[in-house]
Amino acid sequence: MKTLSSKQYLDDLDWIELQFTDLVGALHGVSINLRDFSENMEKGFVKLDGSSIRGFSSIEYSDLILKPIINTLSKIPWYERVARVFSAIYDPYTGKRFSKDPRYIAERLEAFLENKGLRALMGVEIEFFVFDEIGYDITSYDQSLKIVSMEAHNGIKIPVKNGYYMVDPYDRFMEYRLILSRVLREYFNVVIKNHHHEVASAGQIEVNIEASTPLTISDDIQTTKYVAKNIARQQGKVAVFLPKPVMGDNGSGMHVHLSLWNNSHNLFYDENDNYANLSQTARYFIGGLIEHGRSLSALVSPTVNSYRRLIPGYEAPIYLTWGKSNRSAAIRIPASITKISKRIEYRPPDPLANPYLALSAIILAGIDGINKKIDPGDPVDVNVYKLDKNKRRELGIIELPRSLEEALDELESDNEYLKPVFNNDILESYIEIKRKESRLLQGIPSPSEFVYYSII
Repeated sequence: MKTLSSKQYLDDLDWIELQFTDLVGALHGVSINLRDFSENMEKGFVKLDGSSIRGFSSIEYSDLILKPIINTLSKIPWYERVARVFSAIYDPYTGKRFSKDPRYIAERLEAFLENKGLRALMGVEIEFFVFDEIGYDITSYDQSLKIVSMEAHNGIKIPVKNGYYMVDPYDRFMEYRLILSRVLREYFNVVIKNHHHEVASAGQIEVNIEASTPLTISDDIQTTKYVAKNIARQQGKVAVFLPKPVMGDNGSGMHVHLSLWNNSHNLFYDENDNYANLSQTARYFIGGLIEHGRSLSALVSPTVNSYRRLIPGYEAPIYLTWGKSNRSAAIRIPASITKISKRIEYRPPDPLANPYLALSAIILAGIDGINKKIDPGDPVDVNVYKLDKNKRRELGIIELPRSLEEALDELESDNEYLKPVFNNDILESYIEIKRKESRLLQGIPSPSEFVYYSII
């Protein structure tokens, strides 16, 4: 990655965009000319009106400072002489970090782990759609949506739910994925380990980001979404990270793979375990994910649309169970050959989650399980969707929330495990924003309701 130490790199620039993430996970930015950037690099820029960013500041106390995080500087290839850099947000009056800066949560998490002699290794699989066209409108008398996909509407079509690992000529997005992977690697230092067409037919793809620390992988998620959207725009298409954009087909998740380490020792591996070479520490970690899984939903499945994905029949988890290679479980133990690759996969998250908050919360839930030695129960190695209600009750299987409102209720009553890293300010503001979002969308009828109820 290029840095400010490279004079030649700076000579190639006119503008640097300072980017940051708001509470719900949206990326924002302000462009600074190179001269002002160089002069103010250390003291920062009073360029942010916090009252205009969801959940940040009140109008009477709105000034915030953006300071560049120099090692994240990257040239933006679709503009001439422009780079971007992630920024830390500060309070200009106290000189301290702004308590609601989501990236600050991930920084605090890493410090929290380091104080315990631990480090986390996390990788993600991001699923999303690339459509040829989207048209939508919401007014009092016009609530409409139209999705156009060449894979679903033109020529050789991929049947619904049959797109997994599809190749040319059915897969129309091989070139898009190759360009995306190259741009991420060459300009933004984000390594895509593999990519492929996903299960859904209308242009659903998956990219797997190389594992790193929670902070770095969160940056990489934001960068991947940013680049994916811009490359789609350049090709006259639109990249959509909505968890469930298409009825009757699979939705998009963001599966999180993780392990805990002490120096070079993978704490999740046990060569003497006869189930999945999984250590007792890993089992307690899973216990924490199950114990707090319902409240975690508010952070990892954070939209009204998220709960349209979390329904039976579409490979999305709705039950808090665990098992090896079991994709109907919320926590899967992937097959691994070596102790280095031993990890767990947490499947409920989706790509609209704010990664700085969601990934930190996942780690904290697992750490709470380790601290309290929470037993996750026996693994489940059957298709949980096919178990009847009585059998699930007998096995003590907990169901994920069925709506964002239900998940927010859980987060309000179960958040102590987050307190080592999350402050009350950010939790209260996040819940308030999401309550408003949920209640707003509840008041908007959908076309499906006219289909189902107009004859009554």
